[in-house]
Amino acid sequence: MSQLLLNPVEDHLFLVQNTSLTRLVAESVEKFILSGELAPGVKLNEVALAERLRVSRGPLREAFRTLEESGLIHQEKNRGAFVRVIALEEAADIYDVRAGLDAAAGRLLAKCITTEQLTKLRALTDDMLSVQAHEIDRFHALNLAFHDQIVAMVGNQTLTDTYGKLVKQLTLFRKRNLLAPKAIPRFAEEHSAIVDLLEAGDATGCAQALFVHAQGGRLRMLQDGSLAGAANVACVAP
Repeated sequence: MSQLLLNPVEDHLFLVQNTSLTRLVAESVEKFILSGELAPGVKLNEVALAERLRVSRGPLREAFRTLEESGLIHQEKNRGAFVRVIALEEAADIYDVRAGLDAAAGRLLAKCITTEQLTKLRALTDDMLSVQAHEIDRFHALNLAFHDQIVAMVGNQTLTDTYGKLVKQLTLFRKRNLLAPKAIPRFAEEHSAIVDLLEAGDATGCAQALFVHAQGGRLRMLQDGSLAGAANVACVAP
């Protein structure tokens, strides 16, 4: 236990250093989770993680609290911390909320999008249209970047934070990629059409297109989940 610091400058520095360390540790463990290295249901080994990250267990436990608040892990008294398992029904609920946020982002961005922002989104959709049938991982990365950019470009931090939290939770559910290669061109065209609506300043049309696009992803997820016996599955788009 550290002694109480009486010097305001030193006290501030102490808090900043500890806050930064907790954030860095949380980000590292989050990467292990989102990459699948720490799979849903796995117990987090405090000793092993502390040694790997070269930190004491104090900052690690603080990081666990941060990750629990973000919905990536859950902690059980006298048992420890575990990577959350997202059930099919919960994933469907998350998708419903995400669809609403996608629509809100599209509506807001269509009213204020800049030429530079349009250029960035066009570059992403052009890349999507060039994806080959076997490049499913590449399409998945472009798809995530596209939707993240739309939300970020709105400039609403609350929207960005909430959206990011939901996307990360869905990653816990999506562990296998069931996107049919032949469907890639259609999904790419849907993204391109969304950019057309943004360029036209059609707020209502853009909101509707993004909502329908997200709901299509929810439906495919439910179909895939049913086929897999409600196991953790993946559906790339949207």
